[in-house]
Amino acid sequence: MTRLALEQVTDFGDFTRGNDLKEFLKQAYSNISSENCLSDVRVSPNGRHIHVIVRQPNSGLVTYDKYLRPHLMQSQRHADLALTRNMPIVDVIYIAQSKADDGASVLGVIFENGKVEFWKFLECKSGWHLLHTVDLCNSPRAKVVSVCMCQNFIIWCEERPQSESSGNVCSNFRYCICKKTIEVNEGGVNLGSVKMALHNNPRYMVISSGDLAYLLPDMRETSPVYASKVFLAWSPEHDTFNVHSACIGTLLMKSSNKESDFKRLVTDCIGFLSSINPPDICGFSPAGFGDLLLLLSSGWVCILKRDGSLQKIYKLPDNCLSACGTLNSLNIYNETLALTVGRTLFLIDTKCGLELERISLKREGLLFINSLESHSPQMLSETGLFVVKQTELDAKPRSSSTHSEAIDSSARLVEAVFEEACKYYQQRSLSSTQLTVEKLKKGGMFQAPISLAAILRDYLSNQRSKSAEKNSSGQERLMHSLESELRSLVLLEDVKTSMVKASKKDLESYCGSLVQQEICRLLSSEIEKENLQYLNSIFHLFPTESWHAMQAVLHLRCSGEGLLSSKAPAELWKIILSPVQPTANFAHCNGQQKHTTVNVALPVFELLCHSIFKFQSSWLPRFLELAQQQAGASSTSSWSYSVKESSESLPLYKRALTVLPCQGANQHLQVELLLCSQRPKAIMQALQILMKQGQWERVTQVAERFCRQSPLLNKEIFSTLLCKVAQHRDLDPYLDLLWTLCPEDMTVTSILNTVLKNLPPSTQNSGPFEALGSQVTIGLLKPLLRKVLQRETKPSQRYADILQSPTTLPPPTPPRQAKGLSRAGAEMDSELQASKQRTLPGPQVTS
Repeated sequence: MTRLALEQVTDFGDFTRGNDLKEFLKQAYSNISSENCLSDVRVSPNGRHIHVIVRQPNSGLVTYDKYLRPHLMQSQRHADLALTRNMPIVDVIYIAQSKADDGASVLGVIFENGKVEFWKFLECKSGWHLLHTVDLCNSPRAKVVSVCMCQNFIIWCEERPQSESSGNVCSNFRYCICKKTIEVNEGGVNLGSVKMALHNNPRYMVISSGDLAYLLPDMRETSPVYASKVFLAWSPEHDTFNVHSACIGTLLMKSSNKESDFKRLVTDCIGFLSSINPPDICGFSPAGFGDLLLLLSSGWVCILKRDGSLQKIYKLPDNCLSACGTLNSLNIYNETLALTVGRTLFLIDTKCGLELERISLKREGLLFINSLESHSPQMLSETGLFVVKQTELDAKPRSSSTHSEAIDSSARLVEAVFEEACKYYQQRSLSSTQLTVEKLKKGGMFQAPISLAAILRDYLSNQRSKSAEKNSSGQERLMHSLESELRSLVLLEDVKTSMVKASKKDLESYCGSLVQQEICRLLSSEIEKENLQYLNSIFHLFPTESWHAMQAVLHLRCSGEGLLSSKAPAELWKIILSPVQPTANFAHCNGQQKHTTVNVALPVFELLCHSIFKFQSSWLPRFLELAQQQAGASSTSSWSYSVKESSESLPLYKRALTVLPCQGANQHLQVELLLCSQRPKAIMQALQILMKQGQWERVTQVAERFCRQSPLLNKEIFSTLLCKVAQHRDLDPYLDLLWTLCPEDMTVTSILNTVLKNLPPSTQNSGPFEALGSQVTIGLLKPLLRKVLQRETKPSQRYADILQSPTTLPPPTPPRQAKGLSRAGAEMDSELQASKQRTLPGPQVTS
């Protein structure tokens, strides 16, 4: 078994002084504000150079080389540097060369005033040398706010003075997007003319991915609502713009051969923007080939595809971003997503959204892609450079291990077999004498543990000598059938042995593997009282490891729509959904069923619900739906005991409600669980909670959804809401929808009686025309009464097809037969007549 672990890189080529990188990082990080420490660090594509943008006390750029000592990039021979040296640095970009035979790298340093210094690293001269200094912007008063490289274009967002902006625009739309062609060759750096692609736009951060440039709103500056709800994708080569949203992907596609105005660009979708509320973008990273990786404030990590589709990959635990802050970085390495949020590193499989590993960090880290090792996640932090590698979890016997250690391992396994058998037989023994391991070995009464011990010895001996011959074909078949169980038993013992010898760094990983194997073993058969208490203790002592083990054992997956799926077998769900007696383990608490905590082990289903509520509470209603589906799918089998409520068992939704605290802080989850049950009483209870909270829009949505399922439930919901209409005016905006839910058997009399019975008591001093009337009026009820009255006065069409006379004439009588009958026909008629006469009793009438 393997795991993903974070290992520190100590090999820095010829630079053997390992502490120099730490000293450089410590010195560099001390010059960076803690809020922007990640955004001010850049790593070269080949991972050799680390650049740190220094902003305080004086602006500058500090560069670290794996093979040279850190130094400040500067030149004494260029006069313009004296003017731009104290100017704030916006960013640094690496520029690909048309001919890179010499292996040199060209770095562009972009200053806020629009000046760009191009530096070239020469291996032969062991340092950086200034090539060229140019101006990006046409206006000397323009200010660059963000920049990137996209193919052979240098793209930037600049802030233009108010007087130079086209028209009288708002101060939030004083920015423009520009581009220049750039080419690096042996002669130097060649730049084309400035072309403005977009103007009158808000402040954007420009990010390149493939041949596309994405324009993301800068969260540091407040923008109008409709401007912050969208971001743009721009093709500099074809001058096409796509308008995207963080909730549904592409909204609009436009092409333009000349510069575009931002307001005109989003005019066509301005009406649609008022109906959506997309989450904020907390983190981003180019994913290559025109794709963009996004971390949203909702906790979802998504990929915006080149075609405009938005694919959800992974959902962070609830409140993870709010607890860890917005300090994050993310990248994709082949099919693995690496994400750092605060001091936690997540490794996710992008194909299925499975969390591969979660690693705690000592310091915040910056993920970057090394073009030479693009398949491995690499991270830079204040404590050094780290890389994610696969390591072996299971301790295999090394060649240097002695024969006595192998014998001890075999002896421990055999002893464990006899100890387990001793407990098993003692529980089922009617005798009061205590069974011991020695009695089991010598008495010869129980052959099962002796046979299993012999099988284990033979299996371990064959593991040590692969060339051992089988004694018989029967033994070979036996070993083949027990291969998986024996292997898991030996691996479990190896993990236990490795935990004893493991360091603190690897102890957490071994612990997670051991917990997963133990939970899988316990859930593989019917759980007795002792094993259930043992399972409870595992979830209590190792909550995080148990949460990950539960996802792995059940194969839980969360789709982009938030639906849970599981590939666990039906037998495993049978164990999870085992029935619970309500009087044994439950007590009443605030209208809910609540577990007592006095020496009572929670059932498996409640244990899983507790774990989900603690680490991913939004999954709890979806898990209840999944459990109900599994129980409903097995309604024809012998274990469909969780579907119906009886005195012997509780329904699943009541069992799931027990994990919620009694304080009522999670009433939204209580409502979702009640609605997921699809039961009339639970639905009415959920409606009562929503009405108590005053969520009338949600009340009408629930009513519209469930009124279609049952006429009885429809009448109960409508009567309840009609009582609320009579008591206050909060439902006035939803009356049109409410009147459509009126059942067919409701009459005008029953409606008026319901309204009159639930009218609030009127005050004695209230006049006939109250200023702020809170009572229902006839005018509000008029559409409902008219609708019901028309239905009452209209003749019923239920039996119209029976009562009305037929519109067509009856079919004509068949013609009489001709007189000339055949002889055979005459004989048949005479025989038929004779048989009737024989069968009919009493006197016969003849004609």
